[in-house]
Amino acid sequence: MLPKELISRIRQIEIRTKRFVDDVLAGEYHSVFKGRGMEFNEVREYTAGDDFRSIDWNVTARYGHPFVKRYVEERELTVILVVDVSGSERFGTKGQMKSELCAELSALLAFSAIRNNDRVGLILFSGEVEKFVPPKKGRKHVLRLIREILYFQPSGATTSISNALQFMAQVQKRRCVAFLISDLIDEGYEKTLSIAARRYDLIALKISDPREREMPRIGFLEVEDAETGETFLLDTQDREFQGRYQQLAEKREQSCVQMFNRIGLDHVPIQTGESYIIPLVRFFQRRARER
Repeated sequence: MLPKELISRIRQIEIRTKRFVDDVLAGEYHSVFKGRGMEFNEVREYTAGDDFRSIDWNVTARYGHPFVKRYVEERELTVILVVDVSGSERFGTKGQMKSELCAELSALLAFSAIRNNDRVGLILFSGEVEKFVPPKKGRKHVLRLIREILYFQPSGATTSISNALQFMAQVQKRRCVAFLISDLIDEGYEKTLSIAARRYDLIALKISDPREREMPRIGFLEVEDAETGETFLLDTQDREFQGRYQQLAEKREQSCVQMFNRIGLDHVPIQTGESYIIPLVRFFQRRARER
């Protein structure tokens, strides 16, 4: 049985994200993520103005006057949320941890999907794939996904984006929309990311916290690497340390953007303590223009 605090947290996320879906993202999602193509619907008699190329010659020959095939958009999609639950996600300095932001983003995207009658699945990963929830529809299913992201206790603390994407290739054979929700603190995954981007409609939501780019000057500070457990004693007043810290953060950001550009991968930077609606809406609008 779930703790009352967690149930309340899930309910809060549902209320907030569904409001954003209803008020802001409903039309944006539908216009950007189309179905897999056109699906045959029916045969009907030809009327003036119909495209002659849609004539069904077999039915026409059978009845002695023209009939046309009618198609509709095959709207239903599969959406896969690939969510990072490694140790580095359990960090945050702006009122929420990155893991909590991941849960809200997942809820927002999942509610947008089921509103459009799409199926949603979930892959939780750290250094290995921790859990897979097959795609389904419905509110209860989305609430389960939120619960899994918030409540799940990973067995590992490290990160392997490659393992997560390789697993997705095994369980999701058909093309789908996939959201990689992670701080992307990992190395050596560009090739796997490139393959996944060609196979799926893949979008990276890069999660970050302001303290990962700028350290406050508060004297000596003992910190622990959330993924390795290694501890460090830092002199945050030291100007040389501050300079190296910022340079390393900038280099990491630039490296990520350059990789995305090489692959041609859509990405949305999202930061704790700031609205995630604005960058998502901008992304949807830009995508709609490009289409």
